[in-house]
Amino acid sequence: MNEIVKIEDKELKSAVARRILEGLREWFEVDESREQYIAECKDWLFLACKEEDSYSGFLCLKKTGDATVELAVMGVSKDHHRKGIGRDLVEEAKKAASDEGYEFMQVKTVKMGMYEDYDITNRFYISCGFKEFEVLPMLWDEANPCQIYVMSLR
Repeated sequence: MNEIVKIEDKELKSAVARRILEGLREWFEVDESREQYIAECKDWLFLACKEEDSYSGFLCLKKTGDATVELAVMGVSKDHHRKGIGRDLVEEAKKAASDEGYEFMQVKTVKMGMYEDYDITNRFYISCGFKEFEVLPMLWDEANPCQIYVMSLR
């Protein structure tokens, strides 16, 4: 199992997020959106996969309601894909969210069938136990309909 740690230091959160997200431009190609994640992650629950003195992946949770937390952003360095890091991050996030009293976790991504890179992401979330909840066709824009997945933490 990969070592998943909670990071509290705001500057370290930003540094880890920046390094990983800038290496994943297929998913985080819009500069403004990527910079917004990097800035906002400082205030979210931040979990990372630590390997010696570096980090290979991270995940952030943000509160969206009294009972719900959102998996707001997640990334795993390309050279660490398919090694269980993403799954381990989600499992630790489920525990952390449940421990904080949340009943549900949601995640938003581009609807299945739009882009192959996002189809991989959709299949990953489904394999982690997320269920299709709703599609908001115009939340982002016509070319990127927003798929919302949800899971119960109870």
